[in-house]
Amino acid sequence: MLSINERRQQIVQQAQNLGKVMVDDLAAQFAVSTVTIRADLNELDESGLLVRCRGGALASTKLARELSVQERYKRRLPTKQKLGKAAADLIQAGDSVILDAGTTTEEVARCLVDHDNLVVMTNGLNIASALAGAEGIELFITGGSLRRRSMSFYGRPAEQSLRHLQFDKLILGVDGFDTRTGVSTYYEPEADLNRLMCGISAEIIAVTDSSKFDRRGFYIICPPDRLNTLVTDPGLPSACADELRGAGVELVIVDD
Repeated sequence: MLSINERRQQIVQQAQNLGKVMVDDLAAQFAVSTVTIRADLNELDESGLLVRCRGGALASTKLARELSVQERYKRRLPTKQKLGKAAADLIQAGDSVILDAGTTTEEVARCLVDHDNLVVMTNGLNIASALAGAEGIELFITGGSLRRRSMSFYGRPAEQSLRHLQFDKLILGVDGFDTRTGVSTYYEPEADLNRLMCGISAEIIAVTDSSKFDRRGFYIICPPDRLNTLVTDPGLPSACADELRGAGVELVIVDD
């Protein structure tokens, strides 16, 4: 009988060979319960060796690989700080706002600390921490299961916390952005939660550095024409800029 490590090594190898593995198939192959396989896949996902999806997992390819929040935070930090300020400038006193989890949206949160008379809901543990001492902000957290790689809450409890609410603005983070398919992410439960956020927000503001363009996550959150505003840097390809303006998206280009 295989050890846990041997079984997980074979699962990773099989995912790399096939592109995707399914819980039921793996349970039958290794003669263990589906509960055991789900635990394997969750652990491998947390380690960055696979990307969890409904019913199974995907190989950790360039398309599917997601950097941990610590790794992502260090990337293009000065640019993210400028983007955060520009997005925060779009929020006025009296607004109710959803701040999506992410490292760029964390910079938005840092720029909101001195704002007054705001209601902010977030699914990001790092964002809640950044705003915890802001006396002018009424802060709410979705709750739910914590995905440690992204410091984000997800799942049915998180979705239920939003279902009967409405907000003026959503500040939406981006894992991938393609002008044909729109905003996308790597993790299905987070995509489900993001779609719900879009549905209960009067205005959707996406904020991302230009490295995310022409990159696709596996799960689509919303098409480009659902966005009201995109905050990004001058690295945005001109063809993408033209398409987005044609779709009615207002572009805020921040000096890099």
